[in-house]
Amino acid sequence: MKTVMLLYLFLLIAFFDLHAQYPILSPFAVSLGATPVMIGLLLGAYAIAHIPGNLLAGRAIDRFGSRPFISISLILAGVILLAQAFIQSPEQLLLARIASGFVLAFLSPACQAMLVRSASSIAHQGSLMAGSGIVHMLASVAAPGLAALYVAQYGFSNTFLVLGSGLIITGVCAQLFLPKLPPHLHTQAHPSATRTQHSLRISDFAIPFAVAYSQAVLYFELPLRGDVISSAAIQQTGIQFALISLGAVITLSMLFLNRLPAIPRMMCASLALAALYFILAVHTPIAFSVMLVMIGMAKGIIYPAIAMHLSGQTNEGHLGRVFAYLSVSYSLGAFLGPLIAAQTRTFISPYFTAFLLLGAAVLWLSATFDNCQRAAYQG
Repeated sequence: MKTVMLLYLFLLIAFFDLHAQYPILSPFAVSLGATPVMIGLLLGAYAIAHIPGNLLAGRAIDRFGSRPFISISLILAGVILLAQAFIQSPEQLLLARIASGFVLAFLSPACQAMLVRSASSIAHQGSLMAGSGIVHMLASVAAPGLAALYVAQYGFSNTFLVLGSGLIITGVCAQLFLPKLPPHLHTQAHPSATRTQHSLRISDFAIPFAVAYSQAVLYFELPLRGDVISSAAIQQTGIQFALISLGAVITLSMLFLNRLPAIPRMMCASLALAALYFILAVHTPIAFSVMLVMIGMAKGIIYPAIAMHLSGQTNEGHLGRVFAYLSVSYSLGAFLGPLIAAQTRTFISPYFTAFLLLGAAVLWLSATFDNCQRAAYQG
């Protein structure tokens, strides 16, 4: 339990720093002279840079454990943020985002693998994943608004200096206080793996890809709704990001949801998310703030279900690789989302493409959800 609480604390600080960048990155890029297409490239390049890092992270985490990768990833990301305070052009920002995307690719698989290895049962695993989600969303509720206010008061450069310093300190503390699991534990069967294992399929990663794509589209569109670089617009964007996270906290706090089968829970919430993006695309009179909260609520159901499903399909010796593949699917979705949105937003709503992709992902996973899997998850 001490390990879990320490990990939650470090995750809270790390996620706060990372989410604080969402509402200010696009305005910062615009202040440097970036066009909407360049902004889409900035967001997409960050995501695509995750992929080589994810692929390297998988086997390395299984071999050496999570702690060194959590620590090094946070420290290097902090150094890059410090350097970002002195950037003078969109091209320099692009290089910084690529470097940041690569080093942070190790963070998520390492954290998820450590949490799963700390679980003593399927139910405990679900609670830990939900707890991680709550920590993540609590940070993302507070960070965007506070960062927007800080930027309005002190400017972009000072904000990046503060955020970078926070990540470096967190990385050092992670190295000092998180335990190092003995190598032989990395090959033991995970205590929660009490049901029949099944081979992972590409369709198992379809919903993660589609959810990441839809989230990237939303995160691309939100800062572009207003005046972009005005203080009022930046603060408004920060509030909107916080509303999404607030919705996620609501459903993540419903711990009874973790007792439901992972795949049906994931598919139902993904269908609801697809419907919400369709509503956004057709411009219904529903308040935009309400839509953002509901999108967050759907995400709060989907993310723990994805992690539970994938961890239940493998043993402890391969957790790093499985979560690395999951991060790859997230990265691909986050890469394609802003790029496609930037190129197509003049003639088709990006929200509609997110709706189509989410619906297709649910249909694909449903088609491969065979009788054997149904029996396993009902048992």
